Amino acid sequence: AATPAGAPRLLVIPSLVNRYYILDLEADASFLRWSAAQGMAPFVIDWGAPGEAERGFDFADYILRLERALEAVAQEPANGKPGPIFAVGYCMGGNLALALALRRQAMLAGLILLATPWDFHAENKEHALMLAEIGRGLEPALQLFGELPVDLLQVFFSGFDPFQILRKFQGFGTLDPASPGAQKFVALEDWLNDGTAVAAAIARECLIGWYGENRTARNQWLVGGEPVDPSKFMKPALSLIPAGDRIVPPKS
Repeated sequence: AATPAGAPRLLVIPSLVNRYYILDLEADASFLRWSAAQGMAPFVIDWGAPGEAERGFDFADYILRLERALEAVAQEPANGKPGPIFAVGYCMGGNLALALALRRQAMLAGLILLATPWDFHAENKEHALMLAEIGRGLEPALQLFGELPVDLLQVFFSGFDPFQILRKFQGFGTLDPASPGAQKFVALEDWLNDGTAVAAAIARECLIGWYGENRTARNQWLVGGEPVDPSKFMKPALSLIPAGDRIVPPKS
């Protein structure tokens, strides 16, 4: 169906470490398709994997790309009548969305954050510090490859709850393979195992700056030399917080 005139436009920003299509997993499990069915106009960023240029990127470089994407969305009014633009960030994409929103506040009607981490020491600080130490030990690999390879990233994610993999596959074994639940399980597992590498500077900031030093919550995360301070965003904002997320626990 055609997007109605004046429809709200959504610039949807996924994480840098996972593929965007978690937001469009299946026809009946798709945030993007649901948004369009509600009369909105979603535009999603597909980061892909770091290429030769992106291996030298830091967060400021990615925010510059988002600024260009926002300008492109602003040139795409629904049926000639511009609607309000909202930045929507998922997981780490929410941190990127916040940084973008602070720099381009006048262009946005609001900010929506989905499972976005902020205080990395609010729950299980010891685990966060352990991840930072592992990150420091990976410096030779970061210098060699210019990125954190996806296989090493998977080790980090599994480390949040090592027994979760066993539990979820035990549960999967009880399902009818032809059932919708089993099919969605497979689709989600395919997505989980289709991650991407992360540029070296991003890996350092996430592992050491965020997990190790909690720079976000301490107002010390800098993008382009400026702190990313949520209190400076003066437009409406909505933060949706999952109740049982291991990677982004509620208190974070």
